[in-house]
Amino acid sequence: MKYLMNILLLMISVTAPAAAQDAPSRESDQMSEGMSLLEEGTRMLLEGLMQELGPALRDLEEKIDDLNAYLPPEVLPNGDIIIRRKVPLLPEHLEEHGETDI
Repeated sequence: MKYLMNILLLMISVTAPAAAQDAPSRESDQMSEGMSLLEEGTRMLLEGLMQELGPALRDLEEKIDDLNAYLPPEVLPNGDIIIRRKVPLLPEHLEEHGETDI
């Protein structure tokens, strides 16, 4: 979620008008109006994305927390890849789900 907020802040700061512009007042007014409309549109777009993607991002965040239960992958000499748990499952948990045939 922190990364998403950083991206949102970066996008909003990019849409902000430049501080120093040496343009005539009429063009400057049109430019500032256009920039404010662009900023408002960006804000509305990002709010809509947050509403639609919020539940999916929360689910992804939970799954990422689940990844902390595993060690980094190991590649065996025959090319197999093994991803081991940091804490192995208890035997009774294995009996519930049965064996997995590959």
